[in-house]
Amino acid sequence: MPRTTAHRTAALATAALSPLLLGLWAAGPAQAHGAPTDPVSRVYACSPEGGADARSAACRAAVDANGTSFAAWDNLRVANVNGRDRQTIPDGQLCSGGLSAYKGLDLARADWPSTRLTAGGTLRMTYASTIAHTGTFKLYLTKPGYDPSKPLTWSDLPERPFAEVKDPALTNGAYHLTAKLPADRTGRQMLYTIWQNSSTPDTYYSCSDVVFSQAVSQSKPESGATTKAPAAATPKPSASATPTPASGSKSASAASDAAPAQAAAASPESTPVASSSEGGSGPSAPMLAGGAAAVLVLTGGAALVARVRRR
Repeated sequence: MPRTTAHRTAALATAALSPLLLGLWAAGPAQAHGAPTDPVSRVYACSPEGGADARSAACRAAVDANGTSFAAWDNLRVANVNGRDRQTIPDGQLCSGGLSAYKGLDLARADWPSTRLTAGGTLRMTYASTIAHTGTFKLYLTKPGYDPSKPLTWSDLPERPFAEVKDPALTNGAYHLTAKLPADRTGRQMLYTIWQNSSTPDTYYSCSDVVFSQAVSQSKPESGATTKAPAAATPKPSASATPTPASGSKSASAASDAAPAQAAAASPESTPVASSSEGGSGPSAPMLAGGAAAVLVLTGGAALVARVRRR
């Protein structure tokens, strides 16, 4: 082929492909927005970036049902919903947003990769995003009694979210959301996140499987709580007598200040002090013992004096 003909053919091909390539390049960033990475969402856990989670049985089943990988984990969005989430997204398809490209996320099973939370504690969500948008995040938790072995439906979620966050700042590639968790959840639940954009017509949906541990109100007492020791004339040091503070709740300086007091309490030469909270306003047992000893000494002395006078 002559050189001029080859150049002409290449130029025509480039001219024909340039609009398509430009369109794909422009569409790439616009279609990449975000999803929760902590608590980990199903779509991110099962994506090629999910690491060990992506190799879990649930994720393998999701990919098989999907027919493809979840490489576009940040693009689970539906346009023009405008707050009509319950009217737009069908029951049983909440995790996929009703999109066939993500249908594997709707599988009803109880072994999805999950994140452990504490009921009544603080949720700190990391919502990774590849492009900033304004909008409102709405956070829902499934109702008590939720059954993860059944498809997720709108009736599993309360009418109102437990938290809403509007226009958070995008910091280091993620939105960081903080909210107070309900205190009446136990076991495996679903954290359902709706991100309704105000800068675009899109709404994003995500499912994060979570497992609740013991509620904060029923947890171990903080370091400020005192442990009442049993009454004894002479306290003895014991390893079990020293309360263990909660992790991170007591500083090193506080522990060092408490050491002299513990040493004084353990010393056999220390003088027991009566406590009004233990025995009311009456005298303590050591005081009664001391009084009895004094009576015996006085009685014995009086008897000795009387015996000497008789002689």
